Amino acid sequence: MRWLEVIHPGVQSTVQDSGRRGYRHHGLAAGGALDLVSYAWANKLLDNPRHAACLEIMLGGFRAIAHGSLQIAITGARTSVAVNGEPVELWRTLNLNDGDELTISHSVHNRLIYLAVAGGLDSPEQFGSRTVVVREKLEGRGPIKTGDKLVPLEPQRKVPSREVPAHQRPDFSSEVVIGLIPGYQYAQFQRTDILRLTTSSYTVSDQSDRMGFRLQGAALASPPPGIISEGIGYGSVQIPGDGQPIVLLNDSQTIGGYPKPGVVPALDCSRLAQQLPGGRVRFELCDLATAQNQRRLFELHYQNTRWCQNGQALEWL
Repeated sequence: MRWLEVIHPGVQSTVQDSGRRGYRHHGLAAGGALDLVSYAWANKLLDNPRHAACLEIMLGGFRAIAHGSLQIAITGARTSVAVNGEPVELWRTLNLNDGDELTISHSVHNRLIYLAVAGGLDSPEQFGSRTVVVREKLEGRGPIKTGDKLVPLEPQRKVPSREVPAHQRPDFSSEVVIGLIPGYQYAQFQRTDILRLTTSSYTVSDQSDRMGFRLQGAALASPPPGIISEGIGYGSVQIPGDGQPIVLLNDSQTIGGYPKPGVVPALDCSRLAQQLPGGRVRFELCDLATAQNQRRLFELHYQNTRWCQNGQALEWL
C-alpha cells in the first residue's frame, strides 16, 4: 500500500475530477475541478486518465507524509512547495519516498492548487463521479480532514521526469479578461447597461466561492426584472437586482430566476476561478465560434503533447 497521510488539509481541500454529467435535473450540481487547465495538466504529467480524481487545495496550507514511494504532480496557483524542507518546482512530476513530508505553503497570489497522484485518487464514486460538492452534504462526501489517507486508485506506473512547457501554463498575474457569449436574454438588457458591463473593470468579491464569483464595480442601472426560474448553465452571468454580475461556476444551483445577458466560456471560467478577492476582472463580448476554437486549440495542445526522455515537451499539431 502507498498513500499520502494528510497532516494538515489547509483552508479547504476536496477530491475533484471532471464532474458529474446528467444529474442536474435531480438538483445535483456538476461539481468538478474549477480550473480545468491546471487539473488537466496535473493528470497529463502522470499519464493518468483525463478524468482521474485529484486533490483541489484552496489557498494552500497543506501538509502530508508519504507512506511508500509515490509519484505526484502539483499545478495551479503560484506558491512555495517543499519536500522535507527543500523547495521543489510546480508544473512537473515529483517523486516522494517513504517518510517524505510534502508542504504546500499558503498562496498569496491565486486561489487553487492541484495535487495529482500517479494512478488517480481512490475515493467513493457516486452518480458517475468522485467529485465533492460540500454544500450538498452527501454522506461521506466532505472536505479532506487531518489523518485522511490519499490512496492511488490504480497501481503506480512511474513516468520519467517531466514538466509542462511555460507557454502552456496559465498566466494568473494580469487582469483577467473573460469572454461574454450573448444569450437569449441579451436583447432584454439596455444597450447602455451592456456597454457598462463590457467596458468596466470589476473586482472579485470576498463572497465568491465554488458556486459562483460575485463581482463588484459599475452596477447595471436598469437590469430586466426577475424571470420565472429556469435551468442554469455553467458560466452563466446572472444580474440580480443590485446590478452587480455573478458568474456561476461548478457548484452553482441548478435553477434560478435572475436575467442573464450571456455565459462565460469554460477556459475563461477557469482563469476567473483562480482569482483572489480584490482581483481585477473585465468582460469582453465573444462569439460562440471563437470560444469553441480556443477550446479546440487547448485540446489539440493537450492531446498531442509528448515528452522526450529529458522531460521536455514536444507538440505535434
